[in-house]
Amino acid sequence: MQRNSMEEFKEQCRRSLSRSVEDRMRYGFCYVYKPVLDDAPWRVFDSMAEYRKWYQENLPEYLGYGVPTADQLKVLDET
Repeated sequence: MQRNSMEEFKEQCRRSLSRSVEDRMRYGFCYVYKPVLDDAPWRVFDSMAEYRKWYQENLPEYLGYGVPTADQLKVLDET
């Protein structure tokens, strides 16, 4: 980080810490609607295989569920 960026970061931390815990909890989390996942209060599966089949068929890929592609596996192997 550049010096100015680090100073700005430290100042932001000081401002955050000056807030009450209640305010930090209220503003520290951002709710983002997740299609399908947020549409039911809960789900039950009899097996992990059933769960995997369900998410592969129902959840959008951008949520991060599913079988990794060959490229994703390559990146994971490199780290």
